[in-house]
Amino acid sequence: MPHALTPETAARFAALTLGHVTREYPNKPDHTLAGPEDARTPAALHPVFYGSFDWHSCVHGYWLLARVLRRFPDGPQAGAIRALFDRQLIPEKVAGECAYLAAPTARGFKRPYGWAWALKLADELAHLPEPRWSRALAPLAEAFAQRFRDFLPLSPYPVRVGTHFNTAFGLRMVADYADTTGDDALTGLLRATAERWYGADAECPAWGEPSGDDFLSSALIEAECMRRVMPADAFRPWFDRFLPRLAEGRPATLFRPAVVTDRSDGKIAHLDGLNLSRAWCLRALAAALPAEDPRVPVLREGAQAHLAAALPHLADDYMGEHWLASFALLALEA
Repeated sequence: MPHALTPETAARFAALTLGHVTREYPNKPDHTLAGPEDARTPAALHPVFYGSFDWHSCVHGYWLLARVLRRFPDGPQAGAIRALFDRQLIPEKVAGECAYLAAPTARGFKRPYGWAWALKLADELAHLPEPRWSRALAPLAEAFAQRFRDFLPLSPYPVRVGTHFNTAFGLRMVADYADTTGDDALTGLLRATAERWYGADAECPAWGEPSGDDFLSSALIEAECMRRVMPADAFRPWFDRFLPRLAEGRPATLFRPAVVTDRSDGKIAHLDGLNLSRAWCLRALAAALPAEDPRVPVLREGAQAHLAAALPHLADDYMGEHWLASFALLALEA
């Protein structure tokens, strides 16, 4: 597969995703029961995002479809994507998602990963020429944006793991939504929080990477977060301090693709996602540097190696198929 988003690649990603965003089972709910009345099926709990094995994967599946539709509005899957959005992204069903979120038991639901992907979806829908889907999702997006506004000032420490709880990933994704909506206050909060959490970091060893179920590099996603939220003239000195030996290919662990031994194991399959998310970050960081910077070829070669390791395996097993294409798209579009 070429390491660029071609029409053929986009069509393949869309076909994979259309095959699971409305597939209700198997399903892994992240659901707290306050009483027996809360024991309901995924579709009853979540009128829009009930497929793709879990809620957050369904959300970023919709993001992938919106992105493909934006890039290739006349592609072979475009009609199916529009039909899906017309069925699902409607006020009545979004109201059901908002009602779920309003329950006291859902305060921490999908924080921060699902929150961030919901806002990333809202950002992508806002760029489509059909405004009805963006308008329909707006109440849910605003609910998640408010959750970030409420939560970030309360959180004294970042979460640096390589899984859903990573806070740098959340900040990075929400920054796109804040820019698109012109929410300068949210943009300022994201930047201030990132500088409070990560501004003093230096000499990152990355010695704990990869962990056995990582799909994010805690080092690289932190760098990508800071690239996205900081002004360029402030980011460069921070980046120089944070990973000072990149030109030498150090820390070496960041440039070795993870080995995936069993793609039917959902946790081990995360490592394909790690390879894709590393490629995304490495490409984005390379693009932020001057072309003559000696780190650029090192970052690009690392990205290519990670893409080569992961792209052939997006549909090997449903444990990866229900989510990996979204991270492949992030990497190819970096």
